[in-house]
Amino acid sequence: MSDFQHTLKGSAILKGVGLHTGEPVTLTLRPAPVGHGFKFQRTDLEGEPIIDADADLVVSTARGTTLGKGDVTVNTTEHVLSALYALNVDNCLLQISGPELPIMDGSALPFVHAIESVGLEQQNAPRNWYELKEPIWFETKERGTEMLGVPTPGGEFRLTVMVDYNSPVLGTQHASMYRSEEFKDEIAPCRTFVFLRELEQLAKLGLIKGGDLNNAIVLEDREGTTKEQLKDLAKALGREYQDVEIRRNGVVNTTDLKFFNEPARHKLLDIVGDLALVGRPIKGHILAARPGHFGNTSFAKRIKEKIREEEKNPVAHVDLTKEPLFDIVQIHKMLPHRYPFLLVDKVLSMDDNSIIGVKNVTMNEPHFTGHFPNNPVMPGVLQVEAMAQVGGIFALSKVPDPENYTTYFLKTDGIRYRRKVIPGDTLVFHLSLITPIRRGLVHMAGKGYVNGQLAVEAEMMAQIVKDKAPAEAPKAKATA
Repeated sequence: MSDFQHTLKGSAILKGVGLHTGEPVTLTLRPAPVGHGFKFQRTDLEGEPIIDADADLVVSTARGTTLGKGDVTVNTTEHVLSALYALNVDNCLLQISGPELPIMDGSALPFVHAIESVGLEQQNAPRNWYELKEPIWFETKERGTEMLGVPTPGGEFRLTVMVDYNSPVLGTQHASMYRSEEFKDEIAPCRTFVFLRELEQLAKLGLIKGGDLNNAIVLEDREGTTKEQLKDLAKALGREYQDVEIRRNGVVNTTDLKFFNEPARHKLLDIVGDLALVGRPIKGHILAARPGHFGNTSFAKRIKEKIREEEKNPVAHVDLTKEPLFDIVQIHKMLPHRYPFLLVDKVLSMDDNSIIGVKNVTMNEPHFTGHFPNNPVMPGVLQVEAMAQVGGIFALSKVPDPENYTTYFLKTDGIRYRRKVIPGDTLVFHLSLITPIRRGLVHMAGKGYVNGQLAVEAEMMAQIVKDKAPAEAPKAKATA
């Protein structure tokens, strides 16, 4: 998994028809700047309005995921978003010449090929990962959908799916993806599927005008279906009748399934695309039973709610009693600071982009003698210094010999003090990279909390510099 954001090296164009409208549509995938995310642009409308790929903008989940803003909608977004997400694209502008994405062959593979045809470009910003720190649960009893997100030991993105349609031809199926690299060959080729009885209903409603046996798996689990009924259905869909047979596994198509569990794999594909609406790449294991677009997008909204909660207090989940990642003895080996200026007691956790450290405030610290008598308050500059030392540990952990480096402040911005810090308080600092570390320059945003309340915040830039080796002492001259 890359630590940097990526966009496309160039524009990729796909042409097809909308699944429900049957109308021709052109999709252009364009490069986008850092932090842009995925956005759809309706080039066929006045002003070319833009809709963010955002779970909060889902307006319908009937036969696909539809995003809307005002009177503008974009339908069937999940297949292209799954390809962008799984191929580690972070920023892309998706321009479409109609209300619905092209269905192509009913899978995500054409979108994968389009992305690969132009390639990816690394951008100078870290990926904005969201790592599940505790289980997240979602359930809809009326639909039978259950979704659970749990942390993964290595921080991977994993998916496990179970589908159960109570059908003699589909039965219960399972599918999984444990590495995003599996998506192209194992998941992307899997086509959307529909039961013949559903096709009949959709045809009566004037929908699925762009559907045919080339872009969907059609399943029949009823006995006694005749060729005359199939001819009538083809006519209702405005299609020429193809001489097909209903196979033993219930597939009406002229081709076989690509995998014995292709329907379950396609459901997994849909989840990937719908989870892209979270707006951030996810580290965690998602387990889904009987999923659908409503459950997928509702779960994406639940994750977004959790992100908002953690952004207000990113250390709310911290267990101060757990074994630290670095204790004071290890910190001594990394930082050159000593009493009374060593202001970090332990580091609880750290990943590629962030760190959480702790400062226990006690009355025994010398600054309380004069700051202030009978009203001890930890000086704000020392709060920022403690935060900076946590950032210094993060930076020094990236070099093989941290004991040979020193960290120097270059600047601080946006310092705010939100509440007093007094003896007995425990300051918990959370720092995250603003830009990737380059040439020893470390640019981080930090916040310090006491009892879940924000106490101090600042942006800081520092540089880690390797210490010069001490010059050798001159050799003493021999004397007689």
